[in-house]
Amino acid sequence: MRDQEKMQVVRIYEYGGPEKMQLEWLDIPEIGKDEALVKVKFASVNFLDIQMRRGDLVKQKFYGKEAGLNNNLPITIGSQCMGVVEAVGENVDHLKPGDRVICGGVGTYATHVISSAKRMIPINIDIPDQQAAAGLTQGFLAYAFTHKAYPIQEGEWCLIQAAAGGLGSLICQMAKLRGGKVIGVTSKEEKAKFVLEAGADIVLISSKENIPERVREITNGEGVRVVYDGVGKDTFDSNLNSLGLGGYLVMYGQSSGYVPPFDLMKLQEKGSLFLTRTNGLPYMKYWPEFMENFQKWVANDGFSIKIDHVYPLKDVAKAHSKMEDRNSVGRILLKP
Repeated sequence: MRDQEKMQVVRIYEYGGPEKMQLEWLDIPEIGKDEALVKVKFASVNFLDIQMRRGDLVKQKFYGKEAGLNNNLPITIGSQCMGVVEAVGENVDHLKPGDRVICGGVGTYATHVISSAKRMIPINIDIPDQQAAAGLTQGFLAYAFTHKAYPIQEGEWCLIQAAAGGLGSLICQMAKLRGGKVIGVTSKEEKAKFVLEAGADIVLISSKENIPERVREITNGEGVRVVYDGVGKDTFDSNLNSLGLGGYLVMYGQSSGYVPPFDLMKLQEKGSLFLTRTNGLPYMKYWPEFMENFQKWVANDGFSIKIDHVYPLKDVAKAHSKMEDRNSVGRILLKP
């Protein structure tokens, strides 16, 4: 089978556990006039992919509109990858064959991706493929949350949930670059060392400590100025109880499930709090600014990208299990 004719993909025919994912060969379709064909170098594993596999996202309108996800099975799993453009449609003028790109959307667990060229961003800095796949998209999210959603100020305390994860560890580093004081939360003691290496001033173990009580002790009763959280349902009340007056809760994910509806008066009762459920889309205009800073930070050892493991595409079930069981620190990649 020649690459020009066939591509290998990870698909599911029903929602469920890691064992539901199947590696298959498919014909590479013709690209549309607004699309591009990318040969994937590395696909990043995100908790969003696990939720895609389990069927957690199908009733969420946002993921259908922005990611193109629907209820029509089978689907190819994956939401982010890094690769090289092999061909472009006639209307595509910002990409050309040979360009390295970051690609988002659905179906990135594959040897090739065919997608709207609008979902592809050229990599215009000198960075190895593996580091680009692991760090650019998540690094941008960390930048957007700490510099734009709530720009943490020098000397302010912040709380970062899942601080040993791929995105959480990058948020730790971004917060420290801005002069913030970081409390990192992780689920297991063996991950604490990595959270400290990512820049946290203090590490709390969620399975052993009362997080709001410890936060109040650390901050002399005031609470933190901001919480950055991708966990969702299981940490929601704890997050609100950890914030100081007029504090900010920046939510960007729901690895434990969606936060159920609640009375907005709860925010006033907890101290006139601010809450946002955000992602990277409102901040995409800052991508050039991020890339300029990112290159400087990496060159000056001010920012590091921890890669936990790189799995071959055929071991995708192992990759999902490791992340789902909370046994990873840093990023997990797949290599076709």
